[in-house]
Amino acid sequence: MQINSLELSHYRNYESLNIGFDPGITILYGDNAQGKTNILEAVYISGTTKSHRAAKDKDIIQFGQNEAHIRLNLTKHDVKHRIDMHLRKNKSKGVAVDGQSIKRSGELFGIIHMIFFSPEDLSIVKNGPAERRRFMNLELCQLNKLYYYNYVNYNKALNQRNTLLKQIHFNPKLIDTLDMWDDYLMEYGRCLIEERETFIEELNDIVKDIHSHLTGSKENIQIVYEKNVSITDYEIMMKSKREMDLKYQSTQVGPHRDDICFFINDIDVRKYGSQGQQRTAALSLKLAEIELVKKLIHDTPILLLDDVMSELDSNRKHYLLDSIKDIQTIVTCTGYDDFIKSRLMINKIYKVTEGTVEEMQI
Repeated sequence: MQINSLELSHYRNYESLNIGFDPGITILYGDNAQGKTNILEAVYISGTTKSHRAAKDKDIIQFGQNEAHIRLNLTKHDVKHRIDMHLRKNKSKGVAVDGQSIKRSGELFGIIHMIFFSPEDLSIVKNGPAERRRFMNLELCQLNKLYYYNYVNYNKALNQRNTLLKQIHFNPKLIDTLDMWDDYLMEYGRCLIEERETFIEELNDIVKDIHSHLTGSKENIQIVYEKNVSITDYEIMMKSKREMDLKYQSTQVGPHRDDICFFINDIDVRKYGSQGQQRTAALSLKLAEIELVKKLIHDTPILLLDDVMSELDSNRKHYLLDSIKDIQTIVTCTGYDDFIKSRLMINKIYKVTEGTVEEMQI
């Protein structure tokens, strides 16, 4: 799997851009707030339809314009593909693959697989559970189209049920329709729980060796999937929490309240770990994600590193660099000395300055 080029029109601070990528490592360097991350964001949106910054389409379109365009050219298993995105301020985005429009973003998943790694990811362990659920959902939606289908339908059912709970407050007779939405919610929710269990089990098989190497065999890590409810107890818990649901007008039970816990030497690192332990656990998680994706798709994902190197100490930095030697990687940084010193094969270097990109000689 390889990205060949990216074309942008009226995208954030880029009026127009056409940038090429080779296999291996491409470096985008320059001062902060020049547009380096915008390039990574555009690549990521091309594969997922979502911004890693959770930005809305209207915020991505260049100031003063009504629409923006992204075109990503890639090669997968020796076959060339083109992904086109048309972002509009007041309409949903248009997406086409190889010239054919698609109606659902789920149709895009599986064409290209990308892993985004930013400094914010190093805080995933200590931040709130919503970020850890987002990590699971983003990865599983890319890996498994059935998960995406169940995830979308679960959220639709959840929103409908929560709306109904609010309506019952004003019209108690509507309570008779609650059972139907309970059934829908549990049908899709059980599928999410099952897939998440498998995902965390597979991550655990990989992350232990990575974390052991990073800590000099001094620490053992275990990732635990903290289910809000088990599959077998789902129906019982839904019924037992119904009065509370009606009181608070929101659904208390289900995978939308799941979390992930990280144990290092049997200690909950979220609560009791040092900042160093939390960041090492986060790095181990991202590196394990790379290896798991390679295993499941029988190919290498595209790795997007957004100014992560400056956040890592020497040991973690070297381990990360060793891990990306066989992966097409696009890196943003303020300087590329770390990469030069590491003797990694750098294929392209671009200098980014106020929305202009200049290729530099290596």
